[in-house]
Amino acid sequence: MQKFRVRLTLIFILLIGASMLAAGLFMSRMLKESHIDSLKTNMERELKVILFSLEWKQSGTEAEQIQYFTDLATQLKHSADARVTYIRSDGKVLGDSDYKPQEMENHLTRKEVAEAAKTGEFGSDMRYSTTIQRNMLYVVVPVKDGSSIKGFVRLAMSLEDVDASIRKVWYVVLIGLLTVFVIAALISYRVAYGLTRPIEMITRVANQITNMNYKARVHLRKKDEVGQLGQAINQMADSLQLQMNRILEDESRLKTVLENMISGVVMIDRDSKIVLLNRSAEDILGFSVQELLGKKFDEAKQQYEFTQLIQECIDSRELIRDEMIFYYPSERILEINLIPISLTDDEWAGVLIVLHDITAVRRLERMRSEFVANVSHELKTPIAAVKGFAETLLAGALNDKETARSFLQIIFDESERLNRLIGDILELSKIESKRIPLQFSPVHMNTFVGNCLHVMNAEAAKKSITLDMQVDDDMYIEADEDRLRQILINLLSNGINYTPEGGKVKVKVEPIDAIGDEYERIIMTITDTGMGIPKKDLPRIFERFYRVDKARSRSSGGTGLGLSIVKHLVELHKGTIRVESEVGMGTKFMIELPVIH
Repeated sequence: MQKFRVRLTLIFILLIGASMLAAGLFMSRMLKESHIDSLKTNMERELKVILFSLEWKQSGTEAEQIQYFTDLATQLKHSADARVTYIRSDGKVLGDSDYKPQEMENHLTRKEVAEAAKTGEFGSDMRYSTTIQRNMLYVVVPVKDGSSIKGFVRLAMSLEDVDASIRKVWYVVLIGLLTVFVIAALISYRVAYGLTRPIEMITRVANQITNMNYKARVHLRKKDEVGQLGQAINQMADSLQLQMNRILEDESRLKTVLENMISGVVMIDRDSKIVLLNRSAEDILGFSVQELLGKKFDEAKQQYEFTQLIQECIDSRELIRDEMIFYYPSERILEINLIPISLTDDEWAGVLIVLHDITAVRRLERMRSEFVANVSHELKTPIAAVKGFAETLLAGALNDKETARSFLQIIFDESERLNRLIGDILELSKIESKRIPLQFSPVHMNTFVGNCLHVMNAEAAKKSITLDMQVDDDMYIEADEDRLRQILINLLSNGINYTPEGGKVKVKVEPIDAIGDEYERIIMTITDTGMGIPKKDLPRIFERFYRVDKARSRSSGGTGLGLSIVKHLVELHKGTIRVESEVGMGTKFMIELPVIH
């Protein structure tokens, strides 16, 4: 732990030192740039003054011009405290305060001169002067005659003062850095000690817990990560002390699971006594825990067959699965699973009995069987008619053309009915198994309903039945148009078939809970003025092969599957269908459909 404390202290010191060093570099750079900018501004101001009082001499020989500008540069140096240079427009040095112009090279390519010549304003540069052997700051201003440049005046100042200022800053920074290092070392050590001390305490307590001293605890008031670690150590010690309690809690949870299982669970031990019984088993067997627990299974007042089955499992010590009808407390069909339990290969532990109530499953199977019987019955009628009339024709009725024609028409009608019945059965099977993919597209309801009524016009005209519709012209929904047509035509056909002559069948489509032009669902209502449906039959009219008036249904050519198909197709569209009817007044089917799927 001491090594970790030292490493932590060194890391803090290095971080603080690096921060101070970065701050010193930044400060020195900013100070240098600020000093140079200020110096450049002063030099530009002085050049403006010099330019204002300057008389640029162009007459005389070149030697006279050099002498004139050299004397002028020497005089200005004392007042400007800077090196002064006069340069002709072609780069020739005419005068310099610190060096002989004759020995100086052409200055036209110097950066500051080139910049001033290009912009017509001030030009500047910082570089090492080979002439006077030091770093210099150069500022140049062009001397203009109208728009042409006659020459240049340049001031140059040494950067030694700037460098000296920067060195002073560095001295201060270094001294401050050393001072901060010392303070940081003390603070860092203190911080590191404060961080590592709780870890030392936690390590010591962990060692005590390892030595089975479960009463040891970490006493920390901190809420940070170290405090959380100490709390975790304390919780670990608590968990070790509470292992037995947790075992009891696990037993309680297992008991809760057993009590809330739908299946009944009964356990019989090696002495043939009932040692476990959940709530579902109580309900299934009709006896409470107090009545059965601790008793031998053959003394528990159970059905003889059930008792014999348990005894058979104990004798054979093999898995047994069987079904049995229990008559107490109510008639139920139970699936009984008896599982022998062995702790080892030679040690017998008892029998686990799992009881499943399969009454509902068997009821569904019976319904399926009834469906097959209904299908067989529905198929038998047209087949018997076809067979009977065919035999009559074969027996000699063919000689009577009118009778033969009548019989053949009946055979044709019955075969058509048989074909419709088989088609509806296959269609219903596909719909119920969701093997029909729906192709959703926008459907204009006004046009759609009009087309459906047009299809049914001929059938309605035979009975002088009026077909009417009430649909807004701008109403659209997304649906499978073919399946939606199948729904509407089926209901219209039923309405026409069960409405007496001169009646009326109406289709109305309207939005539900519309807000302005926006609505999410529509309701399609198909109303007729037919015979109506008794209230006792309304809950069952969507069942397969269910008919209110069986004789009337068969005479109308119905298969008994139409409304069942309609219901399933509506549900595939995520809609609902309901019916209202009154005997002698008519029937109303209401279909609610979402606008967008």
